[in-house]
Amino acid sequence: MFIIEKLYMNYKKDVYSYLISLTHNPTLSEDLLSETFLKAIHSLPAFKGNSSIKTWLFGIARNLWLQHLRGLKPEVEYEELLGIYILDGVEETLINIQAVNRIYELLATKDERTQSVVNMRIAGFSYSEISEKIGLSENSARVIDFRVKKWLKTVLEEEGLM
Repeated sequence: MFIIEKLYMNYKKDVYSYLISLTHNPTLSEDLLSETFLKAIHSLPAFKGNSSIKTWLFGIARNLWLQHLRGLKPEVEYEELLGIYILDGVEETLINIQAVNRIYELLATKDERTQSVVNMRIAGFSYSEISEKIGLSENSARVIDFRVKKWLKTVLEEEGLM
């Protein structure tokens, strides 16, 4: 029990700040923070250490936020999820329609496997789920996701869309 308490004490501020940047709602962020750590407690035995604990917790928080969005609307628009995906970790930046259209164009230039990984991440799938469905390692899914996200941000910044 002490490990969980230490984990909470060490990361609650960072996770809460991350959730605030997503939700802009302190009450909702507090609820999602609690859910994040509850889910982390249940998932801790499956944590493989492929990322830092903080990154792992941010992933859980992000997925809970996406689940919350889906709960608010019968269908969350793909553009909204795309904006959340590309802006993950970028503070207070708004994505416009022109940027979303450009992201569509850029993603269309990638191979089918890469597009599948990105679309599944946008939809809130974990790397574990992606690896099972597509048939590649979790690490490969992470690398593909990281590289595509970095590439998209770089192109959008160069084109003045971010």
